[in-house]
Amino acid sequence: MSLSTHAKTQQSFVRLPPTPPDLLDGLDKNVDSENIQVALHVLSVERDTLSNLHDLYLSDRVAQRSFNLAVNAINRSWSRGGRVIVTGVGKSGKIGKKFVATLNSLAIRSAFLHPTEAMHGDLGMVGPIVALGRTSEIQSMLQHIPPDLPVIAVTSYKTLASCPLFVQRPLDNCILLPAPIPCSEMEAFGVPAPTSSTTAALALTDALTLAVARRLHSDPKRMFLLHHPGGAIGARMAPTGPQLMADISIKVQDVPIVTPRLAQEGADIQDAILTAARSASGWVRPSPETVISPRQIQRLGYRANLSQPLSLIAPEIAVEEADWISIEAANSVQEARDWIRRMRQSSRGKTFLKRGTIIGTVDAQRCKSGVVEIESILSEEELVD
Repeated sequence: MSLSTHAKTQQSFVRLPPTPPDLLDGLDKNVDSENIQVALHVLSVERDTLSNLHDLYLSDRVAQRSFNLAVNAINRSWSRGGRVIVTGVGKSGKIGKKFVATLNSLAIRSAFLHPTEAMHGDLGMVGPIVALGRTSEIQSMLQHIPPDLPVIAVTSYKTLASCPLFVQRPLDNCILLPAPIPCSEMEAFGVPAPTSSTTAALALTDALTLAVARRLHSDPKRMFLLHHPGGAIGARMAPTGPQLMADISIKVQDVPIVTPRLAQEGADIQDAILTAARSASGWVRPSPETVISPRQIQRLGYRANLSQPLSLIAPEIAVEEADWISIEAANSVQEARDWIRRMRQSSRGKTFLKRGTIIGTVDAQRCKSGVVEIESILSEEELVD
């Protein structure tokens, strides 16, 4: 490094406020204190950024309402089979991709859409748009987004009117999630590299993800485990003891009820298939008291007439709660497997413990709170009559 270059580098660090000497007293003498001073300054600025963001959503009612609107928009899209479309460029785009990965790990369907690719055929993706940043590429893309589609912007702007992303869009479908930083990165670090701004965007999208997950799922942890069985996280969260029936059962309250796509008298087969596609577990309920298992849903897809009323075939494929075979949720899966094998040694046992049987897990209050396909406990080969 030349002397002139070194001098310029030294001048850039003059902008950093000095770290109190007493904080550096404990440093190893072989450590360059200037490196630690820079590190402490960056960490301090980013800490202040998060503190500022926390205080904003704690006290600003407009920000609170906007956050609530964003959660509701994503929830509505999910319930209709849609997915969240996240867009961004540069560092904001990388934060967006992390946002998408976390959403998907919690069974919230989402996809990343680069604004440039969107202009070359990818605009067919449907769902609320979450835009990170305010680049010209995003602004150009949003001009071609249908006006009835919600757009959620995560930017440093604090009002809808000041945000350039919402120009020429109906404000009724615009949601602003402000993520301001106390001072610009140029002021804070002498370099305009995205640092504290991306920290704010990352934290806010994490907050949005978990808020949506708690609205959609009664047990977000379970959903996460289903979609993240591998790696260090999967190993750390995997059960250490015997697997229980409660671990493999699907909570009845998480099973969606089939609703018709259109204003018609009743749901048809296609409605059941679409509801199952939106369901994280693949289970559906044609009514509050009956369930259709994923295996039966798969067989529905082979029917020629998907517009056939679901009520006509429900007696063939739906199982009423009264016909579920009760097993305590606290029992281990191995105990349930052994019991089924013993019962199937008799001809009577084979008549009610067969392919397609629904196991209802019974909780401490003696209520059937979960459902399991018998094929999830015993292999299909063992269930051959």
